[in-house]
Amino acid sequence: MGDHAITLTNEPRAGDAGQAASFDELYSEHHRKVLLAAYRVTGSMQDAEDVLQAVFLRLLKRGDRLRYAESTSAYLCKSAINGSLDLLRARKRTQTETLFEETIPSQTGAAESDTQQAEQRRHLRQALQTLEQRPAEVFALRVFEDFSNAEIAQLLDTSSNHVAVIYHKARTQLQNVLSELQEESQ
Repeated sequence: MGDHAITLTNEPRAGDAGQAASFDELYSEHHRKVLLAAYRVTGSMQDAEDVLQAVFLRLLKRGDRLRYAESTSAYLCKSAINGSLDLLRARKRTQTETLFEETIPSQTGAAESDTQQAEQRRHLRQALQTLEQRPAEVFALRVFEDFSNAEIAQLLDTSSNHVAVIYHKARTQLQNVLSELQEESQ
């Protein structure tokens, strides 16, 4: 399947389940990438699994004919990021719930570093929730998924320059929010 347009149909083929076979192939090929993209944004495997289910259920419900722009993988990754951001915004987790999900450091020497990294990840997730959808999406695609500006531009149907501007503004806003969060936690 790879990076070409895909069409899912509800029309059954002879001796085939029609959409189910195509959907199964799509899921088998892309579920891991969708799960990892969601995990990078949410920081929680349980939330990432929820997003994975939502992305593929939404895909299945869309039904009769579904076409992706250029890259199926990129489309599904974008859907995972958007679903993850929506989940984070909707949930408005408490600090206790978030800290519970983080790994508890076991070594005294590494404990401070691990605790700082966990706090930084938590702050980044909080800061991402303050961004509007498009800047958060561009930031996540660039930073978490390592997409180039050109790849993001193609996925979002815009120019590379516009992506660069959105990314720069998102980074600036995130730096400001992260500074505020860090000051509050000291």
